[in-house]
Amino acid sequence: MNDARALPAPGFWPDILSGTRQALPIVLGYLPVGFAFGVLALKAGMTPLAAALMSVFVFAGSAQLIAVGLLAVGAAPATIVLTTFVVNLRHVLMSAALAPHLRDWSRPGVAWFCAQLTDETFALHASRFARSQTSKAETLAINATAHSAWITGSILGAFCGGLIGDVKPLGLDFALSAMFLALLAGQVGTRPRQATAVAAAGFSTLFLCLGFGHWGVIAACVLAATLGCGVETWNRK
Repeated sequence: MNDARALPAPGFWPDILSGTRQALPIVLGYLPVGFAFGVLALKAGMTPLAAALMSVFVFAGSAQLIAVGLLAVGAAPATIVLTTFVVNLRHVLMSAALAPHLRDWSRPGVAWFCAQLTDETFALHASRFARSQTSKAETLAINATAHSAWITGSILGAFCGGLIGDVKPLGLDFALSAMFLALLAGQVGTRPRQATAVAAAGFSTLFLCLGFGHWGVIAACVLAATLGCGVETWNRK
């Protein structure tokens, strides 16, 4: 007798397909940026296998690119580890924001989810969870699709890197920014969010002109988020 409990739930495969479809904008960004990482990793002295394994087990785009840059200039391993750790501290805040929606998940399920959480998938999940779209199969399918795209791009870049002299003329460095703009466009439907987006852009530009560097982006995010919370609270009252 077949055990019905071993069969997927009726909506399992539709949720998988839905998650894959929702992740397609992320895929379009991850493939070229992952390709750029693979090229840079090869030029920094990493083997194609090492670059691929880094994308499988680390899966942190900005941290991987920073690590490759530090590796290229001969930085000490401790410096690379500490730098990537600081860069990825934002994942603590992202995980805390999504944690209330994962109360019913098992610990292995939460660990699996967190291992594949990125800035882009966080933005998508935050929007989905706000609409009570909390299907576990759909959620993990989004993460798996994005991760697969990053690994694929990294492998292609690592194996084809020897054929490319400089990736900058290809405009691959703008792919990640373009993807963020596409994700942002679907999340600014309310006035508080619109105010937050405009304020973040304004503060970022101002701090850039003042020479704040990368710290200006963090300061702009904090100020814009504070302003957005104020606008939302005022609207509710």
